[in-house]
Amino acid sequence: MKRRMINSLLGVVLVVVAVFCVPLALVEKRTIVSSAQDRVDAAAVRVLALVENRLAAKEPVTGDKFANQVSEGQYVEVDIPGQAVVSSGQRPDSGHLLKAVERGVSGETVTVEQSRAAVDHEIANMLLLLGVVALLAVQAAVALAVWQAKRLAQPLTDLAETAERLGSGDPRPRDRRYGVPELDRVAEVLDVSAERIARMLTAERRLAADASHQLRTPLTALSMRLEEITALAEDPETVKEEATIALQQVERLTDVVQRLLTTQRDPRSPTAVAFDLDDVVKQQIEEWGASLRGTGRVLQVEGLHGVTAVGTPGTVAQVLATLIENSLMHGAGTITLRVRPSGTSVVVEVQDEGPGVPAELGNRVFERAVSGRNSTGIGLAVARDLAEADGGRLELLSLRPAVFALFLGRSRRDD
Repeated sequence: MKRRMINSLLGVVLVVVAVFCVPLALVEKRTIVSSAQDRVDAAAVRVLALVENRLAAKEPVTGDKFANQVSEGQYVEVDIPGQAVVSSGQRPDSGHLLKAVERGVSGETVTVEQSRAAVDHEIANMLLLLGVVALLAVQAAVALAVWQAKRLAQPLTDLAETAERLGSGDPRPRDRRYGVPELDRVAEVLDVSAERIARMLTAERRLAADASHQLRTPLTALSMRLEEITALAEDPETVKEEATIALQQVERLTDVVQRLLTTQRDPRSPTAVAFDLDDVVKQQIEEWGASLRGTGRVLQVEGLHGVTAVGTPGTVAQVLATLIENSLMHGAGTITLRVRPSGTSVVVEVQDEGPGVPAELGNRVFERAVSGRNSTGIGLAVARDLAEADGGRLELLSLRPAVFALFLGRSRRDD
């Protein structure tokens, strides 16, 4: 590309130089020859006038009388009828000459000759000057072509490297601009594409992390419940009851995955409906029963009953499951699930008797990768995202004891 640009610009300059210099050289040559001829003609006219004046005054005509009427290098010859030829100056060698002949009224003839050597020398100097100018123009064109080629080729190289980095999975934008509108537009598009790819990769990684985290605990609980079903194989009624709960857990896992995907694609997907909050609370008691018995903990329910909340049952269940799991991992003693009204909302609080949330963390517990202990720091962040996407909100009401509150809309049927 560089070579093509240099050759192209150099070709244009050579054409311009040829079109400009050749006619200029011809015009200047003709001007120089014409000027020299005019000088010879003028010298002949002056000498003729002097000769006529001398003849009218009946004075002798000699060479020294009109020597000052001609320029250096010119030869003058005066031919007067009945008199000897009078001349002045050194006659040039035969060859290319500039010659002027003037005739007077009395028959006298004045001839002025000048060698073309001086004219040819002047023409040569003019051609040399034009050649130097043309050479300088070509050199300047080459330098400009090289600079311009580098100026345009380097951005293209950078853009190619940026595209290659995008293809290799490095979506960092470079934010480089080159002062060329077309190249800057391409660079801007690549930067926007890099940011879009970075967001997509971040969303995919976040989805993978959220899904793995949210599915880990329910799968563990499901595994424990299946173990209980195996141990109670001799009691068909109990097996049926436990199997029904296990199927509900599987359905909730499916809903969790679907909800995570929906939240990633459209965080404000309108899926909220009116549902019985007691059903969700009962589901949590049943699902966490095995884990609570295994750790010697108790889940206690207090507050309102028969409340109709507005939201997505699967999402509300997932948020409450995250809060209960958080209490099992970081808290101690009895876990209290309390339902109370708050204006036009209904609040579901989850509290335990543990040491609470460290003061230095506060509401930062909802940030990703922030945890009071050796955990992933994802669960509460995902729970808050799910709650907000469902039209509710999740807050930390108290540090010690730790009290998390899920605010949900309340159906008007309860008013």
